[in-house]
Amino acid sequence: MGKFSSDLKKYKKYSGKSALVVLFTQQGLWALCVYRLYNAVFRSKLPTFLKVPLLILGVISQKWIEIVTGISIPYSATIGHSFYVGHFGNIIINANAVIGNNCNISQGVTIGVSGRGTKRGVPILGNNVYIGANATVVGNIRVGDGAVIGANSLVVKDVTEETTVVGVPAIEVSNNNSKAYIK
Repeated sequence: MGKFSSDLKKYKKYSGKSALVVLFTQQGLWALCVYRLYNAVFRSKLPTFLKVPLLILGVISQKWIEIVTGISIPYSATIGHSFYVGHFGNIIINANAVIGNNCNISQGVTIGVSGRGTKRGVPILGNNVYIGANATVVGNIRVGDGAVIGANSLVVKDVTEETTVVGVPAIEVSNNNSKAYIK
């Protein structure tokens, strides 16, 4: 649970509250706790007769968390340490998504499958990526380290490292990186 510990530290840092208060009040952290637990089971070398029932319990737990929090993070997604979900609800992460370390996402974010031909697939997000409210990131694309995706943007093409993109479809608007958004 080392990654969950780094998630918890980030939540405490952002809120200035104790671990106990954060654990009881932050829905994003609830979703991350369930994700981290069942992702560990999913990636473990447990015998099949133990792993399958635990993963069935994981699906049920994740569905419950999805109903309660509006946050869907399948246990098979790959998410680095210090992940932060800024606000409650409407967050969908594809089961095959790859998200780097120290990333922040806001409410209403979708990271999913889309595209045709070679562009069909799921995004890979680098480290220190910030995604604003109601942004959609889809397709077989890469979002570089330190990138910022502005609110209400639709990202369907690769995003260069250390840049900010906004719009529908998203275009690069500056060389500002995510340092101002991610502590």
